[in-house]
Amino acid sequence: MASVVDSFEFGTSVRRNIIIVLAVVVAVVFTLRLVQLQFVEGRFYQERSERAIKPLSTKPLRGTLYDRHGKTIVHNIPYFAIAVTPKDFTPESRRMLAHFLDVEVDEIDKRLAKKKPSAFTSTAIFNDVDYAVVASIEENWDLLPGVEIMAQSKRTYPNNSRITHLLGYIKEINERQLGSEGDYYEPGDMIGYNGLEKTYEHILRGKKGVEYAAYNRLGQKVASFNDGKNDIASHDGFDLNLALDLDLQEYAESLLDGQRAAAVVLDPQNGEILAFVSKPDYDLLTFSGRTPVDVYRQLRDDEGKPFLNRVTNAIYPPGSPWKMLVALAGLQEGIISEHTSYQCTGSVLVGGRPFKCHGGVHGPIAVRRALKVSCNSFFYRLALKLGIDRMSEYGRLFGFGSKASIDIHGESKGIMPSRQWMNKQYGQKNWTDSRVVNWGIGQGEVTVTPLQLATYTAALANGGKLVQPHAVRTVHNRQTGSIDPVAYGSETLPIEAQYLQIIREGMYDVVNELGGTARSARIPDIEVCGKTGTAQNPHGRDHAWFTCFAPRTNPSIVVTVIVENSGYGGAVAGPVCRKIMRKYFGLDPEENPYYTPAPVDSISPAVPAPADSSSSLVESIGEE
Repeated sequence: MASVVDSFEFGTSVRRNIIIVLAVVVAVVFTLRLVQLQFVEGRFYQERSERAIKPLSTKPLRGTLYDRHGKTIVHNIPYFAIAVTPKDFTPESRRMLAHFLDVEVDEIDKRLAKKKPSAFTSTAIFNDVDYAVVASIEENWDLLPGVEIMAQSKRTYPNNSRITHLLGYIKEINERQLGSEGDYYEPGDMIGYNGLEKTYEHILRGKKGVEYAAYNRLGQKVASFNDGKNDIASHDGFDLNLALDLDLQEYAESLLDGQRAAAVVLDPQNGEILAFVSKPDYDLLTFSGRTPVDVYRQLRDDEGKPFLNRVTNAIYPPGSPWKMLVALAGLQEGIISEHTSYQCTGSVLVGGRPFKCHGGVHGPIAVRRALKVSCNSFFYRLALKLGIDRMSEYGRLFGFGSKASIDIHGESKGIMPSRQWMNKQYGQKNWTDSRVVNWGIGQGEVTVTPLQLATYTAALANGGKLVQPHAVRTVHNRQTGSIDPVAYGSETLPIEAQYLQIIREGMYDVVNELGGTARSARIPDIEVCGKTGTAQNPHGRDHAWFTCFAPRTNPSIVVTVIVENSGYGGAVAGPVCRKIMRKYFGLDPEENPYYTPAPVDSISPAVPAPADSSSSLVESIGEE
């Protein structure tokens, strides 16, 4: 019976032996494979099992800025940042990282708390770290779980021009902006804070990508995932081509170093900004990478107010350059003609008070000569005939009291008072039309920015077209390779061409005729037209204005300069404009065969920055 069973179950003895051998072989193979997995390849698979695949945001390079000749103004250089992943960041790692960075542990915790990163997100908390610190961290990599070194980029400025207030700077995004700027930004990202960097943020920043990387159990990146085949490439930001002339900018800055001043140079035909200077300023490298707190506080508390953009944010009485507007209004309204004369006896009596003219008695005087010698009496009388409503109307027509809409943020409107404004400011029964007397010479409640005055001068120069001032000419699309122009607005003003021509002739006389107040701005063979101004300042010495254009026919440049607390426009601001124009026209900027300016007293650093002078009624004006 047993033999039958054996025969049924196993068949022959040969078959049984084969089955036994196969079982042994399978057992041996599995045993050997187990040995291989456990002992030979055990560490490899242990590391693989401990890795986590995470998506990592890759940041593009910010766009580069170039001047009108293709010279680089702003570009990027690399730097190292220290990032941490809170989930993997142990107390021991904190202490060791603090040691390498030479900071207190509390400082690390404060930065993490401020940024509020996700527990699984790697977030930069120290930027622009010295290479020696990076090397120390790399040497102790295994002892620093949750710590990562990131390669990032910062702005640099490879020239001698600062262009501080036009360019602006980038800075780490704050918590408020994270909530208002959409989904693009993460804690630790950089964002434009002012100037062109802010205005053009969305095209300068580029488009982020995604890199899928393997992280070990210490939260440290160890390899890319799938050889990067799943990654999404980032796209660098677009480049900006500016109208700025770097050589002219550098020279204009040098002329105003050590002063509280502003200068803006425009192309009057299209509003392109050729130079843009506000002094005092600061080095933009201060805000590239890590900015020490004490350095920031020193700039913030500086009496010269280097953070103040005097071209677009500071407001001043316009002084005598305002007289062209008053003259135009009088001509356009038919109150005067080119030959209408007013008698200048040295002062005008209004409301029982004398409003003085500078330069003595001019006798009978018409508009063109009144501009040349800057006769206050003529413009007092004309302002009274115009009245507050028409004065306000023409001021607003030329853009005063509203922003010039330059392509940078933070522009002041200045003050162009109206009857309603005056009622609100003083009460309807507490002022009379006699206040408009001071408006006739650019004093009193009227205040302007240097940019507004330059834009107004451009309109006088180009035949009555109010152009939008702007810095950016074209945008280079790095993805398509196209160079795309940026569109800007302009408005033709309803002023008769013949009246604009009278004003331009008067401005020509100011510079080129005997008795003109701006002989300091004359240039051989170039017909410069301009207007000086000495604007009274209730907080200190008078401000010196000069605004001009050249040449008289088909002008290509407008220059407007103000130097605070420095005296007469003809003696101080005029020579600065002359030098800038000579540089622009390819002449020796320091040569002047016509005029040697008188020495000007040094400016006291204790004089405060300009304030709104609208609350003061100024009854007289000094020499131009």
